[in-house]
Parts: sequence; C-alpha cells; structure tokens
Amino acid sequence: MSNLLLPARTAVLNDLYQKDTATVEEIMADLKCHYGSERQFTKKLFSDHCMALEANGMVELTGYELDDGGELQMKYTITEDGKNTVHKYIAKKYQDE
Repeated sequence: MSNLLLPARTAVLNDLYQKDTATVEEIMADLKCHYGSERQFTKKLFSDHCMALEANGMVELTGYELDDGGELQMKYTITEDGKNTVHKYIAKKYQDE
C-alpha cells in the first residue's frame, strides 16, 4: 500500500465493499493497522461514519445486538449505490487491499 490513506469514512465504505457485511467493531479491527494511531480512531466516530454512509444510501443497517459486555453491536451492509461509488471514486489499488 502507498503511504497515502483514504479518508476514514471512505475507508469504511471500502472495507464494507470488500466484505459486504460487518459490525463497526469489525470495520475498526480491519482498519486499525492504518488508522489506529489517530486520535479520531474511536467507536463513536466510526459509528458516525457508518450512520452518515447510511443516510447517504451507501450502506444500510442490517441488524444489531448486545455483545457479552452489554455493548450495542450494529451490523451494516453495503448497498448497490455504495458499491457503485467504490467503483467510480476509489482507486483500484485501495479496492484490492
């Protein structure tokens, strides 16, 4: 990978493109190696990224449950509009990571 990173919200969309469905925690685990040292790498902010993508029709909430610690786990899936956005705006080198 190059040293340049995608904006975090774009990276969330790209991560969902690669796996179709994931919780916020799973997305964060996937992106931790690139974004984990940033102050903005928080569950609240990544939840906000997912909700913003949902509001724009790029992803949809497909389920939620409480984990063993009583924390809410929200599961998202990428929509066709989200997939089309990835194809159109995200460089192929990032899509294959």
